[in-house]
Order: sequence, then structure tokens, then C-alpha cells
Amino acid sequence: MIGLISATAAGAAARDRLAAAWPDRTRVYEGPVGDAVRAAFAECEQLVCFLATGAVVRLVAPLLGDKASDPGVVCVDEGGRFAVSLVGGHGGGANELAERVGELLGAEPVVTTATDAVGIPGLDTLGLPVEGDVAGVTRALLDGEPVALDAEVAWPLPPLPFAAEGTRTVRLTDRAVEPGDGEVLLRPPTLVIGVGASKGAPVDEVLGLVEDALRDAGLSPRSVAELATVDAKRDEPGIVEAAARLGVPVVTYSAEELAKVDVPNPSEAPLTAVGTPSVAEASALARGGELLVPKRKSARADGHASMATCAVVRRPGRGRLAVVGLGPGARDLLTPRATAELRRASVLVGLDQYVDQIRDLLRPGTRILESGLGAEEERARTAVAEARKGQAVALIGSGDAGVYAMASPALAEASDDIDVTGVPGVTAALAAGAILGAPLGHDHVSISLSDLHTPWEVIERRVRAAAEADIVVTFYNPRSRGRDWQLPKALAILAGHREPTTPVGVVRNASRPDESSRVTDLASLDPATVDMMTVVTVGNTATREIAGRMVTPRGYRWQEGTQ
Repeated sequence: MIGLISATAAGAAARDRLAAAWPDRTRVYEGPVGDAVRAAFAECEQLVCFLATGAVVRLVAPLLGDKASDPGVVCVDEGGRFAVSLVGGHGGGANELAERVGELLGAEPVVTTATDAVGIPGLDTLGLPVEGDVAGVTRALLDGEPVALDAEVAWPLPPLPFAAEGTRTVRLTDRAVEPGDGEVLLRPPTLVIGVGASKGAPVDEVLGLVEDALRDAGLSPRSVAELATVDAKRDEPGIVEAAARLGVPVVTYSAEELAKVDVPNPSEAPLTAVGTPSVAEASALARGGELLVPKRKSARADGHASMATCAVVRRPGRGRLAVVGLGPGARDLLTPRATAELRRASVLVGLDQYVDQIRDLLRPGTRILESGLGAEEERARTAVAEARKGQAVALIGSGDAGVYAMASPALAEASDDIDVTGVPGVTAALAAGAILGAPLGHDHVSISLSDLHTPWEVIERRVRAAAEADIVVTFYNPRSRGRDWQLPKALAILAGHREPTTPVGVVRNASRPDESSRVTDLASLDPATVDMMTVVTVGNTATREIAGRMVTPRGYRWQEGTQ
């Protein structure tokens, strides 16, 4: 919950805007400001104070305890110009909250945390348990001192400026080791504990077995990702409570799924009881990994039969591939989600000219793999290969990455061994359409006239179908030095089904500084004025030029009586 506190009418107005936007996340505290701040500090995870920063500092100073548990505090000035991350920038989430509040209120977020100021992710913000000399190693990263990464397991980290060797180290490990001098331990959730239990197995027996297995194998409980078992045991109290104490979820599989998993120690007992020859090993191995601790049984001091079994598997982090559309080129048409993915990626793959567009957005330490025109398939293979190494990868393309861009070759190359996410972008057709007016107001189609990958016979058949169906057509890749006849041919096909006065929009470098556009008609368009940086949109029989803009009505009934 986010507590909201204000003292004046101007502050209350901004406060109420925030409360209305986030009704389920916020609580307004009325009354004397000092009492309101104390109550909110005790009851909420975060605070937004619409007060002077000096006043907020004096009010919260006596309340501060530990940065790991104190709420994050954001201060917004009464003019609504700035949202200042004041306390708990990382641990309390105040930095991110300042960004969100700024977006909502139109205020400038002010973040002074050292790592955020220079674009380096804080070691305590990576979503992983962290131990050791966090302050010292972070300071070394900020000062440009060499800090080495010792990755004992693969995990997709965001970009950090690591060196091959250094006097300080960030160690990515699931081992039960203590941090050394000048060392930070990051604990990735790589361990899956498969658990089998008899009905009524005590939680202490289940938990004790798990803890003993981890200790004997030299593994850290902080790297446990989940307890896994068979569906029939999803509500077994001993398993559910053991998972709760470990702070991890219970994941279950059907007996049929587990019976298909090859395990070293099958048994008749679980086959008879739940329909699979293995529960502990099979559930731990159900999604792959390395078996570190084979099935073992709990030992009971009272001499009774064991009621629990467990096995431990290391499942390294899956690599992550984000296929990111950069839009038509203007920075303000690059989506916030695209920006976030660019800053999250430790490896960026893209066409050199597209890399240049967003190079300033990348975090220090991002590895850039760029290449020139004509290497689309190679870039796709490179991006997938990097993700398979456990990296967080961004593969960029212009417009929307799924439209004549990198998503298709990348997804054709990728299998289910990596995580893939797509980030949509503003396409060239949409950018051009907005400049021209509303040419895409009814059914429309995009057709690339490049026959480098598609035979001209196929392209011609598609153009002819669009012409016969009276669909608005946007031509991508319309004309180049080596391909100068395709556009005239396509226009001739459309002219066989549309009047010479049919509006045609021509937009070059949409949204970029040297943008140009014009509306002409089918009879007047000179193909020689078109190049590969141009998008050509041909209207249908209902499209009209109105006040210099192309308009295609949503329904033909609009035009009754206007012909």
C-alpha cells in the first residue's frame, strides 16, 4: 500500500489525482501532517508526500530504522514539477515509484542514487538474494575499478561493467559459501527440490529432510526456487507448510507426466500409491536440469518408517530473448517497454544504423553485436545463440519487429529452451498513416515489393488480390536502384481497378528530422521520386483527399449523398 500525505489545497489536488489513478494501491492519510506521516510510515510499504523536501526529511528522520525494511518515500513539490526519491531508492522501491508518479502527474523524477545516476543497476536491485560487501563492490563499479564476475551457474543478469579480473568479485552461486573480502554473493534461484510424502507427513520431517539434503550437498537454501511434487500431493500439509517456511511455491505435475521422466531410482511404492514410479526425482527433473542429490529418505528418531523423500536438481536460468521494435525513428515514438528491455539486456544484437539510434539508452557494460545490411538471418542466429548461453538478449528492428523485421527469423531459429518476449513498435505504415491523415480507416494491407526473399509472381498475385478486393494498400520497400520496375508494375495493377484520381500518400523518413510527405493521385505519382526510405499508401475506391489529407471512411454509408 502507498500512503499519500498532503498539507495544502495544491498538494491535495495532486494527491487526489494519484489516488484516483491507483485506487487499489493507495490510501489517503488526513489530519495533522506529523501524525499522518507517522501512521503511513508504520502501515505502508511506500509513501508519497506532497510537501517540501525539508519538511519530509524532518518528519521521517526519527522514524528511520533499516534501509532493508523502511518504506520508500517520494516527495512531490506543491507545484507538481518534481517527484524526488527521498528514502529507500532501491530497497523501498522509491526510485521506481518516483518514475511512475512522474509519468502520472507530469513531474520530473529526481533520482540521486549513485548507481541509477550513472546507469548501473544496483546489486541489491537484481531480484536475487545478495550477501557480502555490497557497498564496497558497488563503489568499485562506480569508480571504474575492475570487478570480476565469477558465474558458477548461468543466469541472465542485466548489463554490469565487469572485468576479466579484479580485486573485487561478484560471485553468482547457489553453493553454501560465505563471501570473502571484497566479494558479493548473488544467489540465483536455481535449485528445485522434488518432494514425496506419505499422507500426514509432519512438516518438520519434510523440512528437516530438505535442509539436510541441501547442507550435505553444500547448497544454499536461498537458491531454492520451488518444491515440486505430484498433483495428488498438492495439498499435503507437510509439503505446503515446508514450502511456506522456505518462502517458495509448490509446483505439481500429473502422475502421467512424471511417469515419462527418466530417473535413476524408480520404485514400486509410489507407482502403487500415486501412479508413477518416481515422485521426488521425477518432479525435480520434470523440466530438465542436473540431479545433484538423488532420492533420499527422511530418518526418524522414533524408529518408524520414513514418511518423506526428496531429490535436488540444479536448473540453470533460462536465457531471455527480447525482440524489440524501435518504431519509425523518432525517440518519442519508442515505447517505454522497449526502453526498459534495452536497458535490461546484457547483449544487444542489431543492424548498425539501428544500434546508433539507441546507443545512448544502453547501460554501461552492454555487449553490442552489430552488423550491416543483408545479415538478418545471421543476426537472428547470433541473438538466439547468446540467449542459449543464459544471457539477457535484445534483438532490435525498426518499426515493429514482427513486421518485415527480425521477429520472424529469430522465432524460426529459437526453440523452447529460451524465454522469448516481443515488444511491439510503431510500424512505418502507422507512422506514415498518421502523417497522411487517416488512410487506414478501413480494411488495409501491407505488401513488400522486395523480391529478394519472395518471388515476384507471389508478390504480384497478392497485389492483384488487394486490387480486386478494393483494399487500401501500403507498399514497403517500394523501389531501389536495383529494383526500379516493381512499383510501376504494382501501381498499374491497382490502376486496373481504381480511378486515376484515387489518392496516394507518399511519406519518406516518417517521424525523422528529414521527414517529407505529399498526397497525390494514382495517375500523377512518379515512381522515380520513391526510394527504400519511402512508404507508399494507395487508397481504395472510398478514399478521399479532404483538406490535403487522405481519409478512408470506416463505412461506405458515410458517403451517401456526398458522391
